Amino acid sequence: MALAQQPLVGLSSPAGTDLSDRAVQVRLSRAAAPAFFKLAQAWHLRDESSRKLLGGVSNGVFYQLKRGGKKVLDQDKLTRISLLLGIFKALNILYSRKLADSWITLPNSNPMFKGERPLDYMIKGGLPAFVRVRQLLDARRGGR
Repeated sequence: MALAQQPLVGLSSPAGTDLSDRAVQVRLSRAAAPAFFKLAQAWHLRDESSRKLLGGVSNGVFYQLKRGGKKVLDQDKLTRISLLLGIFKALNILYSRKLADSWITLPNSNPMFKGERPLDYMIKGGLPAFVRVRQLLDARRGGR
């Protein structure tokens, strides 16, 4: 079997999840939206910041999701939520609950953040910034 065709460790298939597939989006949205709102609550995020983390969704869509509406999330929103959940997990491995929940809203001296809060860094930088924050935290915890 060629190297490119071998499955990655821990994955059941050589290909990742196809987030462009509507059926996959429907299935993942059922868990992703509630998980995002639990994360936003733990981080004490204001609705405006939460909307921006989701890519700038409208008030109507945001509050429909927040009320538990059966809205299907697109590939971008599912990717954002996945990265945020990874960040949440890493923070809770690295720090106490109190620091893990406040880290995102505290000014950070890491050169990457330039004294800003990681929240602002991610809002300004979009998905590339989400990935960089996730990579930073994963590196700090040893990549587990």
